[in-house]
Amino acid sequence: MQNNNPIGIFDSGIGGTTIWRDINLLMPNENTIYIGDQLNAPYGFKTKEEIINLSFKNIDYLLSQDCKIIVVACNTATTNAINEIRNKYKIPIIGIEPAIKPATSLTKTATVGILATKGTITSDLFASKVKLYSDVKIIEQIGYNLVSLIESGQIHSKELKKLLRDYLIPMVDQGMDTLVLGCTHYPYLIPIIKEIIPDNIQIIDSGKAVAKQTRKILEQNNLLNQDNKLGISTFYTNVDPTVLKTFITEPAIIEYKNF
Repeated sequence: MQNNNPIGIFDSGIGGTTIWRDINLLMPNENTIYIGDQLNAPYGFKTKEEIINLSFKNIDYLLSQDCKIIVVACNTATTNAINEIRNKYKIPIIGIEPAIKPATSLTKTATVGILATKGTITSDLFASKVKLYSDVKIIEQIGYNLVSLIESGQIHSKELKKLLRDYLIPMVDQGMDTLVLGCTHYPYLIPIIKEIIPDNIQIIDSGKAVAKQTRKILEQNNLLNQDNKLGISTFYTNVDPTVLKTFITEPAIIEYKNF
């Protein structure tokens, strides 16, 4: 394995670009290959078996591109398939899951809200994590249709804003003072979320923690890129890349690819 080989990142679509951005900010000299499986998005309503098979497909493609580490930049894929992924592949694997632990340490009202996909909230892994914090009231809310609207470029639509109000206001009314964004798509909604919820409510996502963990594992495996030049960022999607291009403002290669 070469140190200048790329970091491989995948998601069901556009959402994992929020994870890519934190990785790129922390390690700008690393080469990255990101694949957004937009053709099959959202993963949140698929069966566990479907999510596992799609994850294998994505990883197989990234490995064909000589990636040195895989970041599963999808909460639904991690909570449903991470054990199967780690059992199948010997390469370092970084998963992502809702940031429940930091949220429970930050809350002052002992009330935490979690906005996530159905696939994440109904997973066994998510349920096992929630049980660890029985002293905190955890309000679970499935973000029905949010991913589909983001994937189609409708972030500022009236429909999306109405859905967010419908999901968030009842959580606020129950005393939530910390909100966990349990889907990598949702950080793109933070400006709208801030218009809906009080300023004192903290919003938490997993991006920076995932980036730090990725660097840690690369260090432990002596896989950090030693080049001092900026890395090359490549993005592939299996649908028309027009919408994806609106989310990536940094210099990058963005292409359609039938992976």
